[in-house]
This record gives sequence, C-alpha cells and structure tokens, in this order.
Amino acid sequence: MSGVVDPEFSGLLATLYAGIAEERPWHRFLEALASWLKSTHATLIITAPGKRQPATFLTPGSSPDFDANYMQSLFADDPFQGLGDGVVTSYAEFMGLLPDGAYPEYRKVMAETGFDQVLGLDLHFGQAGMGAGRIDDGRYEARFRLTRHRSLPNFTSDDRARFQALTAHLKSAVRLYEKLEFAGAEHGVFHAATQGLGLALIILDRNHRIVSANALADELLGQAEGLLRRGDALVLTDPVNQRRVTGLLAGEGAGGLTRFRIDRAQCGDLVATARPLDVSTIHAGAGALALFLARPGADQRADPQTLRDFLGLTIAEARLTAVLAEGLSLVEAAKRLGIAHNTAKVQLRSVFAKTGVHRQAQLMALLGSLGGS
Repeated sequence: MSGVVDPEFSGLLATLYAGIAEERPWHRFLEALASWLKSTHATLIITAPGKRQPATFLTPGSSPDFDANYMQSLFADDPFQGLGDGVVTSYAEFMGLLPDGAYPEYRKVMAETGFDQVLGLDLHFGQAGMGAGRIDDGRYEARFRLTRHRSLPNFTSDDRARFQALTAHLKSAVRLYEKLEFAGAEHGVFHAATQGLGLALIILDRNHRIVSANALADELLGQAEGLLRRGDALVLTDPVNQRRVTGLLAGEGAGGLTRFRIDRAQCGDLVATARPLDVSTIHAGAGALALFLARPGADQRADPQTLRDFLGLTIAEARLTAVLAEGLSLVEAAKRLGIAHNTAKVQLRSVFAKTGVHRQAQLMALLGSLGGS
C-alpha cells in the first residue's frame, strides 16, 4: 500500500456516517456517491422479503413520476435483485443470464428511460426466524444502485472496483441506521415506563430478540416464569401468548394496543400490553414491539406526559384522558381544561381511534390496565 489517503474517498465516508443521523438520512450521501462515481443517480432501496413495496426508496434528484411508478408497480416486478451479498453486479450482465423474453415490460421501461446502465450492490441483514410457523423471518436487505444515462460512457472495471471498496462501510452504516431507528422508536415508550408508570418494559425486534429491557423487566425475566430469556430472544411459555406476539411482530392485526394475561402460579400473574413501534424505514411498518408488563391490582396514576408517550396521543388528548381518569364526565373535563365541549368530543374520538376502544367506559378500563388491573 502506498499509504496515501484519497481525500475524495475519505470525504465520501465522512458523508456516509454523518448522513445517517441527519434530518433526511442518506440523501446527502447518495448525492455524493453519484458524484464520486460520475453517475446520473444513486439509489437506496431498503426492503424485506416478500414485500410488494419497499420500506425505503431514495433517489435524490430523480423524476418524481418515475419514482412513484417504480414504488407502485415496477418494484414488485424488478428482476435486478437477489444479487450475491456484497458483490457489485451490472444490470447488463445480470439480465444477460435471463431468457431473452423474460421481463419484457421492465426491459421496455428501462430502455425508454435511457437509464439502463446500472451497477447494483445488495447487502443482506438478519437471520432465519424462530423456527417453523414463523410468518416473516425478519430479514431485510439494502440495495444500492448507481445509474448512468446511456448517453454517458459505460461503467468501467475501475468504477466497479471503487464501488466494491465501499461494501464494508455501507454494511456498517445500514446497521447503525437500524439501531438509530429503533432508538428513536423506543424513546417515547421508555419515558412512559421509567418516569410515569413504573412498568416493566421489553422492546422486541422482528426475530423476538430483546433489543432492550428496563430493570423491572430484567427482574421478571430472571424469575423465568411465564416469560424468560433464551439467548437474546424473549420466550413466552404459554404457546397462545407466544403465537400472539409472533403475529404482532409479523404485522397482523389492526395496530393499536393489544392486552393479554400471563399466568404465573408462583410469582404472580402479569397483565401485558403490547404496542407496535414504527420503524417503517427499515421494516416496512412491522418488526418492533413494546411490551409493557404490570401486576394486576397495582395502584398507579399516569400523568399526561406518560399517557402521550404510552398511548401515542397528542398532549391535548393526553390531558383530556388524564382528567377523565379522575372520574370526571366529558362536560366536567372540558370545563376543567377550559376547552369547548365540542373540542373535547373531537379529542375523545381521536383517543378512541388511537387506543382501539369505542366508549368512555372502555377507555377507563384500559387506563386501569396501566396499573395492571
């Protein structure tokens, strides 16, 4: 090695690692990547197996019409995927291995746009799931694409080698990006658990792995009754509860909150409240779950901040809910808060929609469950 540092390459890496935490993650890096390899566009697609649309699709500077068309229809029929992990491959050589008549519509679109000079790099993440019966094994992949218009010179072997040299850095950056996504999703629910309710809290990813747990949750897991750690995964010993959590992690159900009981003869039963977390930029809306655990009959009162974080409410909705939890009627609550009765009704309807209840009595029962009743 010559020992000479390429300042362009060094600057590109600085943009890569800084860019994943920016307000518009990846945009500045993709623009820099396209410039570095003299491409018309650089694209990032993050997707999970079997999805009809990508979780993330970014091509800074491209045609919004083409992007929308790709997301809605072309993505599902895109043959240029399933590349070897971390191996730069060209669109031309990939399509040359397919029968001449395969994917005629996709070939036609590519030819008409003139952007059929493409280098692809696929990075695969995750692992096989929790055994038979899993609906989704939790894997995802990041597809990087460099595109030149056919009016420009084709990519050279040197271009491919330079792109290939980024592989390890791209893989590290995507992993960091996923961690940041989970951290952002956790922030609100951790506030509720540690400051408001004193609940045990476990955050799960799509593979049932425990991403994080607070001290109360660690204590319950250590008791190994009803729920326990097996390696880095959460296991619920009741098969019905295990299947319920598996379904929630796979995106089943209408969202919102799900409650169930964990029977524990020796250590005392628990009431579990499961809340999906939004990490859609990685996992297409499924794949993270906050599991709150409380003992039945615990007497705990939530403040508005806690209710906002736990139930996903606005602060105005949370204030109304907290007042209603004191046993006031909607008219009395509106008067206490200094808002119109109609405003209170609108806020309450929104609270119903977000919590999956239909009546005020059901909402009060749900609030009671925050203390485990």
